[in-house]
Amino acid sequence: MFIDEINIKLIAGDGGDGCTSFRREKFVPMGGPDGGDGGKGSSIIFQVDRNLKTLIDLKYQKIIKGKKGENGKGGNKVGKNASDIIIKVPPGTVVTDNDTNKVIVDLVNDKQEYVIAKGGKGGYGNKHFATHKDTAPRISEYGDKGEVKYIKCELKLLADVGIIGLPSVGKSTLLSLVSAAKPKIASYHFTTLSPNLGLVTTKKRKKFIMADLPGLIEGASKGLGLGDKFLRHTARCKLLVHVIDMGASDGRNPIDDYKTINNELALYSKNLKNKKQIVVANKMDLKNFKSNLDNFKKEFPDVLVFEISSLYNKGVDSLMENIAEILENTKSEDILEKKDFDDEVIYKFKEEEPFIITHENNTWKITGEKIEKLYAKTKFNEQESIDRFASILRKMGVEEKLEELGAKRGEDVEICGTIFNFKE
Repeated sequence: MFIDEINIKLIAGDGGDGCTSFRREKFVPMGGPDGGDGGKGSSIIFQVDRNLKTLIDLKYQKIIKGKKGENGKGGNKVGKNASDIIIKVPPGTVVTDNDTNKVIVDLVNDKQEYVIAKGGKGGYGNKHFATHKDTAPRISEYGDKGEVKYIKCELKLLADVGIIGLPSVGKSTLLSLVSAAKPKIASYHFTTLSPNLGLVTTKKRKKFIMADLPGLIEGASKGLGLGDKFLRHTARCKLLVHVIDMGASDGRNPIDDYKTINNELALYSKNLKNKKQIVVANKMDLKNFKSNLDNFKKEFPDVLVFEISSLYNKGVDSLMENIAEILENTKSEDILEKKDFDDEVIYKFKEEEPFIITHENNTWKITGEKIEKLYAKTKFNEQESIDRFASILRKMGVEEKLEELGAKRGEDVEICGTIFNFKE
């Protein structure tokens, strides 16, 4: 089964918790803190495997979840990092964040790796908080949460040449003649239900990859037929080979066929409309071929046309040599623009507020990424951890801001669903 698009949820592993512990060895007075840090949670990493041709291995994995890092232990024992999860994907896989609709990464090269969801960092043990002033801290942290991402994976085949055209014009036959690919060939429409890739080697020993794409029909760009599912695979092609039944064996008009396909390409993508294209006039063995070809050239005098008969293998070798020459003189295009990707670096001209305070139903509510992350790491069953939490909030200016907004001592303050009392 050819699967070229899937949606999955990734949950990276949480970091392990830090440990609060003290040395209790015989004859070692005032041993001091020895709580170790927690281990890192497992990240979810995508890795390109050139042997894969489809996303079927991910089809039934709706959720991929990483493991939590091991908790720290006494005796300065650091928790073990959880093993990262490696997900293998075929070359040409584009990973998009469904929440932002931005591309995370375009995976092309064999063995290429990318961390899609990062595992959480382990929490510090109390050994980490020891200072000259506080030699025996009873503070440790929970590990950070692992990243959660809802992603879409799209496969865009790595082919130099894409064969396009209406159903039953000879696309699959052409590919079978010039490569070792074995596409299904029959005398009815939509024989090809998924793209086929073939490596072409010309008589002059030039090589390129050619893809036979399922037949397009009018309305394909809007979801009719099969073509809309596979138009994405033309994105990486340097050249489109438009096969037309110039013999009009089904009573079709080659001029109308050419216009129909190019209209669908334009409706689907501006890049496809402008992509370099040649026309292969197939079925030169039929009696109507010559008159139809003359009419076609009059209608489209600037179009480069090559005459072949895939049935009798005439003109095919010459066509492949010409394609190889065109490819050598055609530059590859980036299929994605910079604006399509997530920005990894954001330049800020003004420092953003570290928190936001709102007043609802007689409760002051505090939100903000820094606040929420601090809350998640704090162990509220340890008094010193609570004191540290309050101290950090104070240094961030939370108390000052509450008073400025009119908060009174004794009123309720909500952080991450927990109600605190605004005390003296």
